[in-house]
Amino acid sequence: MKRKLVAEAAEVGFASCKVCRPGDVPQLAERLAAFLEAGRHGQMGWMAERTHWRGDPKALWPEARSVIMLAENYGPGHDPMAVLEQRDRAAISVYAQNRDYHDVVKKRLKRLGRWLIAEAEREGGGAEIKVFVDTAPVMEKPLGQAAGLGWQGKHTNLVSRELGSWFFLGAIFTTLELEPDGAERDHCGSCRACLDVCPTDAFPAPYQLDARRCISYLTIEHHGPVDEALRPGLGNRIYGCDDCLAACPWNKFAVQAQEMKYHARDELLAPELAELAALDDAAFRALFSGSPIKRIGRDRFVRNVCYAIGNSGDPALRSAVQALCEDGCETVRDAARWAVARLS
Repeated sequence: MKRKLVAEAAEVGFASCKVCRPGDVPQLAERLAAFLEAGRHGQMGWMAERTHWRGDPKALWPEARSVIMLAENYGPGHDPMAVLEQRDRAAISVYAQNRDYHDVVKKRLKRLGRWLIAEAEREGGGAEIKVFVDTAPVMEKPLGQAAGLGWQGKHTNLVSRELGSWFFLGAIFTTLELEPDGAERDHCGSCRACLDVCPTDAFPAPYQLDARRCISYLTIEHHGPVDEALRPGLGNRIYGCDDCLAACPWNKFAVQAQEMKYHARDELLAPELAELAALDDAAFRALFSGSPIKRIGRDRFVRNVCYAIGNSGDPALRSAVQALCEDGCETVRDAARWAVARLS
């Protein structure tokens, strides 16, 4: 069954398939509690909810006997750092330059799960499954390491010797007893590339992240004005940040995603900041239909664009934010006035 599962996962389109037990993540609850107690989750209050499940996969579904962890490659076909030098353009995280990965990965997981149930029935048994893609109290990265997909690097993201840093994680919990693969060991060594490249010093120490300083958190999860001391560090990043991922030397083994839905749309590869600043709610929804960017809403998005314009150092962009100083959203007004002042 395990051999057939790995082959079917590849057929479905996953880059890697590994298995662990629900109880194979030692001290997960303690690590989560320390993160929350330090307040490093910021405004992500949902992380402090249902911690009895988040900190113990066995408690999430006691009947589960195995966790199948899947890697979905979304490797870029371009240098994601190049746009950082184009200060009149916006930098959007690689994973958000086309379709929402939640939809793509969940479809693959469900297809693989249906196959697994049918295969178990053909062999005279039965199986139940639950699939998860980043929207349930499941700590995918520790489970991914326990299953052997990769290890949590010093930037806390999962790194693979075969895939580098560019891959999503999906999980299938099942009542089937499947042979576990064993945890992957750490291969970071003395490297500090991901830590040293961070523009906002979001890593208090190796293997520790303070989300309150992370650009991905600030541009996506944080609502309201961003601390003025952190705004310059955002540069022209308006949705997410790839710096710590792109800096990892293990990306020498990364390959471009085969799934066309992860290939960058031309209009999202390096869009003009001035055009993005002019988006009203309807235009924002139309441009980002089917994209993960849509979920943060127009106001938070335009707030980020204003910060990027303020960081551009280009006085020609001042007119693009001038009108936003009277925007209907207080946070946008604050960001626009900050940008105007920076460019004056």
